[in-house]
Amino acid sequence: MVKGRILAESLRPGAALTVPGLELTRISRVTITSPGPGQPPVWTLLDISAPDDRAEELAAALSAALAAEGGWYADFRAAADHVVVFAGRIFRYAVGDPAAREEAVAYGRSVGVPEAQLDWGP
Repeated sequence: MVKGRILAESLRPGAALTVPGLELTRISRVTITSPGPGQPPVWTLLDISAPDDRAEELAAALSAALAAEGGWYADFRAAADHVVVFAGRIFRYAVGDPAAREEAVAYGRSVGVPEAQLDWGP
């Protein structure tokens, strides 16, 4: 089962996520103490789940829907993999693969993700 979180503020205006089987499991709002440049201080967290066979479709939909500016990304787990999605770029690697994780982290830095937000799991 795919499980992850999407920040509503990370979606570009006009974007829509339409993935069969995608379920919203929780909505919450949090105050961020150190938002990145151009990021608001309050975020809306959308916890989601979907069948594992929808992981590629979800990643592609997120990659097309995420704002390119502001250092945004989304991530989720699918089976034994971690999927990290940026606007126009997708990283999928086995949980516990430090070299592959570092590649995604390095890309995140290159597109402006603040260091404190590069904290997704292994």
